[in-house]
Amino acid sequence: MKALASQAKEPKDLLSLPDLRVGLLAASGLSDKSLNYLTEQDKTLAIKELIEKFLEPAGKDFINELVYRYLLTKGDALGGKARNLAGLLGERKFLRSLISVFNLLGIKYKWKDQHTCAWFENPNNDADIEKRIKAIYWRINADRLLILNINVPLVRKNIDLSVLQANSEDLENGRRSVIHQPEKYIALGELKGGIDPAGADEHWKTANSALNRIRSSFNRRNLKPKTFFIGAAIEKSMADEIFKQLQNGDLDNAANLTDHQQLNQICEWIINL
Repeated sequence: MKALASQAKEPKDLLSLPDLRVGLLAASGLSDKSLNYLTEQDKTLAIKELIEKFLEPAGKDFINELVYRYLLTKGDALGGKARNLAGLLGERKFLRSLISVFNLLGIKYKWKDQHTCAWFENPNNDADIEKRIKAIYWRINADRLLILNINVPLVRKNIDLSVLQANSEDLENGRRSVIHQPEKYIALGELKGGIDPAGADEHWKTANSALNRIRSSFNRRNLKPKTFFIGAAIEKSMADEIFKQLQNGDLDNAANLTDHQQLNQICEWIINL
C-alpha cells in the first residue's frame, strides 16, 4: 500500500489511483461488510473526508498516516476474526466431548449438517464432524434435540446451546419450527471459548446477562427451563459468583471447558436431561 501511495505527490492525488481505492476505503474506517450497503458516491465521499480531515493535516507524512489508519482498521478486523475463531474452537471442543460421551454410553444419535441441512445417522468414523454439526438428536427416555446458535424467538437473542423436547423432524424452517414453542425448551446454555484471562470477567458478564434474559423471558410464560454455562477462562472472582448461582439454583450446571472431567460431566448431564 505504501508503494502504491508513493505515486501521489499530495493527498488529493490518491483519488486518481484506482488500485488504491479499496485500501483508501479501509483506511477511512469502513469495514468490508459496510461496503455492501454504500454506493460508489458514498465511498468516494468517505475517501474525500479521510483526505481532508486526516491526510492533508499530516502534511508530508500523509502516506505514513494513511498506512497507519489502514492497519488500524485491518487490525481491528483481525481481532474480530480471532475472537470468532476462539468461539468456534470452543464449540468444536464441546461437540467433540459430547460425541465421545454418546459413543462411550452406546447411545445412537443423528446430526444435522449445517451446510446441507441434511440429517445423518451417527457414523462409524466420526472424525471432524464437529466442524459441521448444527444440531444433534437422540433418545433415551424421550426425544431430545440440541441446537447450536439459534435465535430463540421468546428471548429474541441468539443462544449458544438449546436443548428441546423434540425430534429431528420438528426442526423446520419458519413458524412451524419447534423453536417457536417455548414449552419445548428443556435447557439453554452459554458457551464462551475465549482463553484470555484478562477477558474472562467480560465473557462471564455477557453470558450471565444472556442467562438472566433467558430466565426472565421464560418466567413471563411461567416456564423454567434449566440454564448452564461453559467457559474456557474462569477466574476466581467469577468462579465464586458461578458457584453461588449453582448453590441458590439460579444456575443448574457449569463447567470449565479446559477441564476434561468437568466437560465430560456436563455433556453427560445434557444427554440425560
